[in-house]
Amino acid sequence: MTDPLPAPPAPRIVGAGPAAIARAAACLRSGGLVAFPTETVYGLGADATDDRAVARVFAAKGRPRFNPLIVHTASGAAAERLAAFDDRAERLADGFWPGPLTLVLTRRPECPVSPLASAGLDTVAVRVPGHPVAQALLARTGIPVAAPSANRSGEVSPTTAAHVRDSLGDRVPMILAGGRCPVGLESTVVDLSGPTMRILRPGAITATAIAAVLGEPVAPPPPVAGTADAPASPGQLASHYAPRAQVRLDARQAEPGEALLTFGPDLRSGPMVLNLSETGDLAEAAANLFAHLRALDAGGPPSIAVVPIPDRGLGVAINDRLRRAAAPR
Repeated sequence: MTDPLPAPPAPRIVGAGPAAIARAAACLRSGGLVAFPTETVYGLGADATDDRAVARVFAAKGRPRFNPLIVHTASGAAAERLAAFDDRAERLADGFWPGPLTLVLTRRPECPVSPLASAGLDTVAVRVPGHPVAQALLARTGIPVAAPSANRSGEVSPTTAAHVRDSLGDRVPMILAGGRCPVGLESTVVDLSGPTMRILRPGAITATAIAAVLGEPVAPPPPVAGTADAPASPGQLASHYAPRAQVRLDARQAEPGEALLTFGPDLRSGPMVLNLSETGDLAEAAANLFAHLRALDAGGPPSIAVVPIPDRGLGVAINDRLRRAAAPR
């Protein structure tokens, strides 16, 4: 009888000090994967210019290759070396970077980003994150980093290092711990690759804020039910951000055996009840959304009932994630 093969090593969760950031940067430059915090969610990073490194991201997540990745850079100047910025892009970058805004722009002819990261499109999605750990890592790495959320494809996005470990296991060798992500929802994605500006994915940067900077109206994001099979940016698949349990929206109360995700002044309590924000604060609700879905799902309920969330401000992005979590799988 042969001895069993040794179990693969558990991923290393390391505090994001200077030495760890230097090791993570070296790992990325050598084609490896590193999970790291941003202000939105934890990202699974790879050298965006290395075809094989980008392919490792898709393999680790089980992500379909037609779903493009966001490329993160340390500065707007670095992003402009990858994509063609017009006046609208310049104003949005000046107004919101570093921060939770992604711009979909036409690739420059000399853009070194792997076509796999753009799913073969003639556009590239770029972002300058505002989290200090992400900023330090990108500056130390010195290359564009493709980084979707650090979880298995279609599942609830991670907002802590432990969430990354629980979702990806040994598929990522190193996780930089930088605390809980303060925004808690993926970045707003704005498509500026054509004459008509469109929001492809709502997030913390609202349509109202974008319109105020540009002085023109912004086309709303596409409805979940009408999402194309070949998306122009991440976060457009109809079924996404889903826990194991089914998600039931616009619930007034939980059915027997269901967990309950509530919002605002609500005195209901118990082991299967969590409140996104007792004070009705949408920013707090956004920061808690994915962590609360994970916590309720861990109890093993067949479904999670979710009370109505106001569809204004950050509530637009919260409801977008919830509708995709509830979509048929």
